[in-house]
Amino acid sequence: MIYGEAMKKHLQSHGYEAMRLRAVLFDMDGVLFNSMPLHAKAWSIVMNEAGYDFPEESVYLNEGRTGSDTINIVHTMQFGEPASPALVDTLCKKKCDIFDTYPEAPQMAGAHELVKKVKQCGLTPMIVTGSGTPTLIARIQGNFPGLFEERHIITGFDVKRGKPHPDPYLLALERGGFKPSEAIVVENAPLGVTAGVAAGIFTIAANTGPLSPDVLKEAGANIVFRSVEEICYEWENIYSAATRFSQ
Repeated sequence: MIYGEAMKKHLQSHGYEAMRLRAVLFDMDGVLFNSMPLHAKAWSIVMNEAGYDFPEESVYLNEGRTGSDTINIVHTMQFGEPASPALVDTLCKKKCDIFDTYPEAPQMAGAHELVKKVKQCGLTPMIVTGSGTPTLIARIQGNFPGLFEERHIITGFDVKRGKPHPDPYLLALERGGFKPSEAIVVENAPLGVTAGVAAGIFTIAANTGPLSPDVLKEAGANIVFRSVEEICYEWENIYSAATRFSQ
């Protein structure tokens, strides 16, 4: 099957003896919640009001970065230097304030059932997100009660370097006590895929945004699905393929 072939190639390319799956690391926006349209709207409003050329499509291309990284990259492109810490703090706060006025984003179709399936397999579900809104933890616990431990949620506040650097996923592995060969990443953003791959983790992508699936493949995704719902539907086959490489 395609899953087994992709996993075999992944193990060989990293020199891993086996997979021994123990954890699944989920991105949040665009994977667990259908929240990216709201993030795109909020970021576009704040950045354009501040004088940057930052259409909503640019939000998807920068998805996964911490807010400060996004601002500094855009500011450097336009003015030749990073933004001041005070400006970064101001823009991040404005973005969070606007985002929090929007209705709560619904769960992504298939997300809750997928996390339940992961848990039922005896695996540890974790969240690795570049987001850092004050309501984040409460929103996760309210929508996925009993499925994620707070210590297994990595936010943009936990790392100095966000995605596409591997740091967020490496921190998740460290907190959980897992090796890269013992986890799977579920992402939807090219920068998140790049981060998961750079951390040495088998990375699958759900193409839930407006970007071409080729962008996710070029970022290094081991497998690309059309939706989180499709991953949920195929989970038993994915898990079965992983168990074949556990020895």
